Amino acid sequence: MTTNKQRILVVGGGTAGWLTAAYLAKFLGLSERSHLEITVLESPDIGIIGVGEGTFPTIRSTLQFLGIDERRFIRETSATFKQGIRFVDWAHAPRGEERHQFFHPFEAPFYTEGTSLVPYWLLQDEATRQPFAKAMTIQERVAEACRAPKRAHEAAYAAPLNYAYHFDAMRLATVLAERARELGVQYVEATLSGVIRDAAGAIEHIDTLQHGSFKADLYVDCTGFRAELIGEAPGATFKSVRQQLFTDRALTCKLPLDRPEAPMESCTIATAHEAGWTWEIGLNGSRGIGCVYSSDHISDERAAEILRAYVGPGHEDMVTRSIPFAPGYREQQWVKNCVAVGLSAGFLEPLESTGLVLIEAAIGMIAEMLPHSGPMEAPARRFNELMRTRFENIVSFLKLHYCLSQRGEPFWRDNAEAATIPERLAELLEQWKLRPPGRFDFVLDTESFAFFNYQYILYGMGFRTDLSAGREDFHQVAEADKLFAKIRRFGDRALNDLPSHKALIEQINSSV
Repeated sequence: MTTNKQRILVVGGGTAGWLTAAYLAKFLGLSERSHLEITVLESPDIGIIGVGEGTFPTIRSTLQFLGIDERRFIRETSATFKQGIRFVDWAHAPRGEERHQFFHPFEAPFYTEGTSLVPYWLLQDEATRQPFAKAMTIQERVAEACRAPKRAHEAAYAAPLNYAYHFDAMRLATVLAERARELGVQYVEATLSGVIRDAAGAIEHIDTLQHGSFKADLYVDCTGFRAELIGEAPGATFKSVRQQLFTDRALTCKLPLDRPEAPMESCTIATAHEAGWTWEIGLNGSRGIGCVYSSDHISDERAAEILRAYVGPGHEDMVTRSIPFAPGYREQQWVKNCVAVGLSAGFLEPLESTGLVLIEAAIGMIAEMLPHSGPMEAPARRFNELMRTRFENIVSFLKLHYCLSQRGEPFWRDNAEAATIPERLAELLEQWKLRPPGRFDFVLDTESFAFFNYQYILYGMGFRTDLSAGREDFHQVAEADKLFAKIRRFGDRALNDLPSHKALIEQINSSV
């Protein structure tokens, strides 16, 4: 690197670009370091993809670290609270009026020292026991009743229950851009016209149509699926995971609320269909809906029919957007002096809102690993190893949602084929037939989801773990029953104490 000024050039704006720039500026102390320069170069011709508008709870600590006021963020991005995901029709297709549902909350299962309730739930009568999430945490009941995860007087980014947000992606990018500039990030609007590399494959400089050449010590590729910098980097080959995750299209729309006076959901609704699933996200004043599907199993025309059937009558003039994507990731996302963040690094699919989680993981590592001077090969190797493993683990977690289904359509039958299940996941599924997922199944630094997230999906989908051979080892039945009753009482109290989600959002938006 240069000895006088360290230059970081983020190519591409949107959520990935502006979040990267703001985070690095804050972490590296841009305002205090005269020898550091961070610039976002954004093309005026490129829009924001915005495949999903949901987040994971990690976004709260990220926004708080950046110094973004929570209420302002909610107001300016049309945000609402998200407490988890309600899955509809995933275990099996509708059977007349019967529709299977389960909830994946953000709260971990209730745990007290010395007593895990999971084995005691597994040993209860399947015909009479509560659904797993409802038995283990109060959050399903809170979300089911359209309550908020917090009260108006509670501190920013703090709450009795874990939560994330739904938001307008374009508005979030605007908020992040404003904060990045406050932190000292420079902005150039220009169209990339060339990437010039040296003999070793590092970027020597980039060319633009409007402002000539730009030279930096580190180039961050946030150009989305186009991957304009990393795409031609030596060794940055794209690894497809289409053999495990079949969906490769999303047909999206945004609609006004059918009944503005209706209660406001505080969860994403994910409804399975014959060749994928449909998301519904409630924003303040609108609904974001997307039909995710496999083009190998249904046509674009059939996907449009599924979307129209989902939104119902009265929306014949709705505007839809088709977003094709290739599920996969780059095996090397940091090559020489170029690192990819966001869609340029990879994308799997919208399920479980992993897009922003991966951006957060990447920029956190870049911030800590970036040397102030000297070679980048060692941090790049470590970064690539961690990000590659993180992508692999998310593939397994997403696959879990599909491979356990008892639906009979070709898409779902293909997902249950053993050859399409990652080897590590298949091995764990065999173990989980005799014990529940535990913390030693996973390495924290390469995981986006904890062992209890796997428990929610497994037991929500009806997976059976047989503990009958060790029933006598679980002798604290009376204590466990008291804890289950305690959770129910806490749930009753929460329903009385927490405001409606709609009321809290209205209060936040009416405050100055």
